[in-house]
Amino acid sequence: MSKNPFSQNPATVLIVDDNAKNVQVLGTILMDAQYRVAVAHRGQVVFDMLPKVKPDLILLDIMMPEMDGYEVCRRLKGDPAYAEIPVIFLTAKTETDDIVLGFDLGAADFVTKPFRSRELLSRVQTHISLIRLQKSLKKKNQELEAALASVKTLSGLLPICSHCKKIRNDKNEWQSIETYVSEHTEADFSHSICPDCARLHFPEYGDQLS
Repeated sequence: MSKNPFSQNPATVLIVDDNAKNVQVLGTILMDAQYRVAVAHRGQVVFDMLPKVKPDLILLDIMMPEMDGYEVCRRLKGDPAYAEIPVIFLTAKTETDDIVLGFDLGAADFVTKPFRSRELLSRVQTHISLIRLQKSLKKKNQELEAALASVKTLSGLLPICSHCKKIRNDKNEWQSIETYVSEHTEADFSHSICPDCARLHFPEYGDQLS
């Protein structure tokens, strides 16, 4: 059996199945592979468990009393708090319409009964890896956007010397306006001279430098 890639950060799999034998088989396969396992024997129970269990993936039986797997999946994908959790349907159904319906509802994959350990673990590992990668990329993008916003935006009160016009930065150091603006924005400086300064410092050139 391949090594569990999530051993340093264990993944939790929620099994939703009303058949005790199926739960036992699935639980044994997953726990032997060092996954954390939670179990719900009814669809309704899932929504009570989610806030506490916080599963990385849900193995969801289709044929269940009261609320079938399709309805559970529909509700999951309609709730922003849980919509990103990958759902793998457990089913003996192999009809194309049944499979298409599951994917239309947002299922990530299907595993057919009877379960084959290597196939099950491969699909579970693949979808947990994908969702963790997506979450990692999303977090990095948010951090990058926040960093860029901080770098590109000057806001708040900036202490500036009334004589030399230097600015005091957040390290309590005084910097020239050019240096400060360059470090905190994407602006580039192109030096010139205004007409007033030209007449004051270079009177012999008059307005030629303006």
